[in-house]
Amino acid sequence: MASTRAANRYAKAILDLATSRGIANTVNQDMQTIATTVGGNLELSTFIQNPTINVQAKESALLEIFTSSNGVTKGLFHLLFENKRFEILETIAQQYSVLYDESIGVEVAQVTTAFPMDASLEAKVLAKIATLSNKKITIKTNVDPSIIGGFILRIGDQQYNASVANRLQVLKRELSN
Repeated sequence: MASTRAANRYAKAILDLATSRGIANTVNQDMQTIATTVGGNLELSTFIQNPTINVQAKESALLEIFTSSNGVTKGLFHLLFENKRFEILETIAQQYSVLYDESIGVEVAQVTTAFPMDASLEAKVLAKIATLSNKKITIKTNVDPSIIGGFILRIGDQQYNASVANRLQVLKRELSN
């Protein structure tokens, strides 16, 4: 929990700095790259999380891996080096993207389905979501076969669960009462 709050503070500071320099979008692209790279590479994630590895080695490795990153992003690496907080890098990157989307009026809709959505279905879902919100919406899809069918839609703190598994669970509760 404390590391999430710290990551949020770092992300806000980086967003403020990037916005003041007019490069918030560029830094957002860097942060998305960092989040997917660290999140998708167990070896890199373990390396960053390992407290026995020298922080200088971590900073050098990150600068080598993300050579095309913006100066503000590289400044974040140095700040994490100074504060010995590399373990929250992935969380900072994820939180930066969330804060950036909020700052430009983009809302993320999480759609969970039992099977991968094709382009036409995604377009229909996006059109329906647009009627529910006046913000620009981007869709992030998740596949979870355990919901059996239907979908779960989450926008911000609201959730609409139209999954078959949820309907079966409701029916089970009604029958057991």
